[in-house]
Amino acid sequence: MTLEEAQAIVTRSHAKAAELGIHITVAVVDDGGHLVALGRMDGAPSISAQVAEAKAVGAAMLHRDGQSLADLAKDRPGFIKRDGRVVGAVGVSGGKPDQDLECAEAGLTAI
Repeated sequence: MTLEEAQAIVTRSHAKAAELGIHITVAVVDDGGHLVALGRMDGAPSISAQVAEAKAVGAAMLHRDGQSLADLAKDRPGFIKRDGRVVGAVGVSGGKPDQDLECAEAGLTAI
């Protein structure tokens, strides 16, 4: 995954959050769980940066989709796949769980 792709995911997720009237942080990690991009909207809770990154790292390391992780830890990050292979994950924090998921899914449409 490229930095440009990661930033596009952050931008699209933030746009969805703005539509929903919420303030979020988006973290994008590579398949090893290493941070590629992080964007915290003005007004997003301070702790949301750590929570978003933890969600993304959890998805990348456990290779589980958002629903599986929700069942495990009530977190809802999403995978970034290319040619059927996981190349990273996105985690969102700041809204209600369903809003975080909606923003993550919107972000994934950017690539």
